[in-house]
Amino acid sequence: MPLEQIFSIASGVAMLGWLLLVLAPFNRKLLVRGARIVVALLCGGYASLLAHALLAGPGAPAGAGFGSLEGVSLLFSARGALLAGWVHYLAFDLFVGSWEVENAGAHGIAHWLVLPCLFFTLMAGPVGLLLYLLLRATIGKPARLA
Repeated sequence: MPLEQIFSIASGVAMLGWLLLVLAPFNRKLLVRGARIVVALLCGGYASLLAHALLAGPGAPAGAGFGSLEGVSLLFSARGALLAGWVHYLAFDLFVGSWEVENAGAHGIAHWLVLPCLFFTLMAGPVGLLLYLLLRATIGKPARLA
């Protein structure tokens, strides 16, 4: 399958997960579970892309690795590795978004207040998580243990 097609499918599947999170007030537990199933699918896709890149790819260019910015740039110079990195981001950001929605319910935070956090988690992962953590610290009730 062409990499561009895999990119489109992975991105569309991730958007389904985000839609489930937006609709969470209708059935938080079920919809968060659905989003996490989407995360699992993305993780499986990532594992497949990674295995393909490691086993069937031409290998990483000389100097590629995680020890320097130049090394990371070389590592992602292959389109297959870049696609795997993209799916990695899709999976992790969606998981963080699902945690935000689940955690907000436990802390009594209105869903509409979490929506901007979800948007920023989708668009700029750590910024959205930071916004959510600030929101929770500001207005969240302590979670019950039972």
